Amino acid sequence: MANPVLAEVTRGPMVESRHRGAVAVIAADGGRVFTLGDVDAPVYPRSAVKAIQALPLVESGAADAFGFGDREIALAQSSHNGEAGHVETALFMLSKAGLDASDLECGPHWPSRQAAGNELVKAGLRPGPEHNNCSGKHAGFLCFAVHSGLQTKGYVEPDHPVQQAIRAAMEDLTGAAHATDRCGRDGCSIPTYAVPLKALAHGFARFGTGHGLAPERARAAKRIFDAAVADPWRVAGTGRFCTEAMSALGSLALVKTGAEGVFCGTIPSLGLGIALKCDDGATRGAEAMMAEVLTRLLPAHGDTLAGRRVAPINNRRGVPVGEVRPVGAAFAGLMSHV
Repeated sequence: MANPVLAEVTRGPMVESRHRGAVAVIAADGGRVFTLGDVDAPVYPRSAVKAIQALPLVESGAADAFGFGDREIALAQSSHNGEAGHVETALFMLSKAGLDASDLECGPHWPSRQAAGNELVKAGLRPGPEHNNCSGKHAGFLCFAVHSGLQTKGYVEPDHPVQQAIRAAMEDLTGAAHATDRCGRDGCSIPTYAVPLKALAHGFARFGTGHGLAPERARAAKRIFDAAVADPWRVAGTGRFCTEAMSALGSLALVKTGAEGVFCGTIPSLGLGIALKCDDGATRGAEAMMAEVLTRLLPAHGDTLAGRRVAPINNRRGVPVGEVRPVGAAFAGLMSHV
């Protein structure tokens, strides 16, 4: 059975396009608070799980050993724009471990924010791996490796101890097997494992609350959460959904996007984790869905999320021609469950 339509795109008086998807809101004890669509189907979470992937950096003592604060721990869970502050922080992290950009195995790409790319062009430069939106995460992996006495070369490979530690953390929090027959390669070359949305949401509920986690792991999770909400710009950057949502919500929620229309998040005060997938991988659809979930779970902050919940579409002359919006009726039961 097809997943329901959860977001739509209008032009004039008509709905021009529709985005189907699935949503899971799960409590820390594993109870289903609200679900839409097939939340049991495995999906690749991609970068939406970077907060959990940062656990080994913190709980190993590497973050403390290298003197990292909120900005470095925020960047370690980021999908950043490649703006100057992002790149500088990634390079600083590497330098503390005696490394540099040549040690990154994420590959280069132009900064996600065009203005940052323009600055490189003006300077006659080309992007390096430090401009990759995952360079902060990879810097964190490398710092964990150096602190733990591990070989840094090949740290992106599934059988490397760095990736094995990350896989173990993911399995511990989500309770889902990260099976090799469901392992793919992420855009930055690390392994990504397909698991059900309900397991991802449960993992983030436990991440946000510490429910059932070993004390050291719970402390590390809280530190990662606190860093994200303290410095949301380093988690994404100028004009990005994650940065704007966390800035609007203060310390209430961690929100993280992943490629191909995935979002994960946690609202510790409600004891909840969130995971969703826009079936066609469209960011615009996934953002409308996530904004709707956050608005219904945190209605007092709905006004601050309004521009992301219903996003206007303008033509090349700046004339409004439509909007991207959630299908409100599909989410109607969510507020009543909280």
